[in-house]
Amino acid sequence: MIKIVRGDITQQTTTAIVNAANTHLIAGSGVCGAIHRVAGPDLERVCRELGGCPVGEARITEAFDLPCEFVIHAVAPRYWDGTRGEAELLTRCYQSIFALTATPGIKSVSIPAIGTGIYRYPIKEATKIAFETALAAQEKQSLSVEFVCFDEDTVSIYEQTSQLNPQLISRNTPAA
Repeated sequence: MIKIVRGDITQQTTTAIVNAANTHLIAGSGVCGAIHRVAGPDLERVCRELGGCPVGEARITEAFDLPCEFVIHAVAPRYWDGTRGEAELLTRCYQSIFALTATPGIKSVSIPAIGTGIYRYPIKEATKIAFETALAAQEKQSLSVEFVCFDEDTVSIYEQTSQLNPQLISRNTPAA
């Protein structure tokens, strides 16, 4: 099952959450900065020891002070004009995430709108790639996937995209 959730990625209690990381795997702004702040300084230390991560790939660490067990750090491509392999790199980024969710013990994962912030990936295109790779991964592994949207506009775009496979998607928004 794939869910669309409006909320804060740092508060998700799935087995793993995904960090929209930079290639250095160090605290940045947006999702990355929030995850590092909540996880505490040990996350930054471990990420520095990993020595970085290329665009289109992902790395996994423990979650430290976050309410999940693991953080999957995924590096999306910077979007320029759509002709520089951006779609292929974002697809590889999601495939790398789902390769890591095959780790024993990971039964659920929360994923933000990777690449759509400072990397400027058009959200409608990115969301389509996210759903396609999540559905392909679910054919191979029993995994609960939550797409965590920070605001209602992002939820709306995810819901519009989910109409391609409505039987696989449910919406879960917190009560006001």
